[in-house]
Amino acid sequence: MLVHPQFDPIAFSLGPLAVRWYGLMYLAAFAAFFLLGRWRLAQQRFASASGLAQRDLEDLLFWGVMGVVLGGRLGYVIFYKPGYYLAHPLEILAVWQGGMSFHGGLIGVIVAVWLHCRRNRRPFWPVIDFVAPLVPIGLAAGRLGNFLNGELWGRPTDLPWAMVFPQVDGLARHPSQLYQFAGEGIALFAFLWWYSARPRPAGAVSAMFLVGYAVLRFAAEFAREPDAFLGLPALGLTMGQWLCLPMFAAGLALLAWSRRARPPARGRA
Repeated sequence: MLVHPQFDPIAFSLGPLAVRWYGLMYLAAFAAFFLLGRWRLAQQRFASASGLAQRDLEDLLFWGVMGVVLGGRLGYVIFYKPGYYLAHPLEILAVWQGGMSFHGGLIGVIVAVWLHCRRNRRPFWPVIDFVAPLVPIGLAAGRLGNFLNGELWGRPTDLPWAMVFPQVDGLARHPSQLYQFAGEGIALFAFLWWYSARPRPAGAVSAMFLVGYAVLRFAAEFAREPDAFLGLPALGLTMGQWLCLPMFAAGLALLAWSRRARPPARGRA
């Protein structure tokens, strides 16, 4: 049986400033997006397909960061604790207390990319298809941050790799953060990187992101302990699983639309 190492949530301090692991994971996610994006744009086929230039990445990253932070926070407020924040509206701004939603962040990023495209008179689908494969490494960094913080632990299990989280109780549990790190992070990244290396109909790469994430997250939720304040809202499914269902349906609908409405681009993309 394994025991969680109980990492200090503060990675290091600079005078009165405490730098937390989770903050570093956010920085790693944004850095990975930028560096991977630069590498892809250095390949002419990706630059031509997306219509982006190297100088556009900084602007796109700025809009994306705003989408992640605002969308993630508002998603948590709306999807997970609407009653509480309706009674305590000022605490919506207290992001340092924790509380972010991936599904809200996803909506925020989609809106941010749409605003970026509208502002720069650029077609939406080539840009969002360029962005989609760059996202999972950031998700992996976030799940690693969850593990380092010893949060979002799994359900009890007797599997050989079960882990005790002493800050919770003495039960052996799934290290579900690592499942999500491997699934919606590394595996999804590898698949999308491969899938997007060949010409695809506009919207197809984004569709596969939606479908792939929804399936992997839905499966991982069976090993993850439900939020104590929510439990299992209905039919034995967690809130995360319920939010994945419309995401999965939207991905399938987008994939069907892309194949009918947008033929593959010529050349490699």
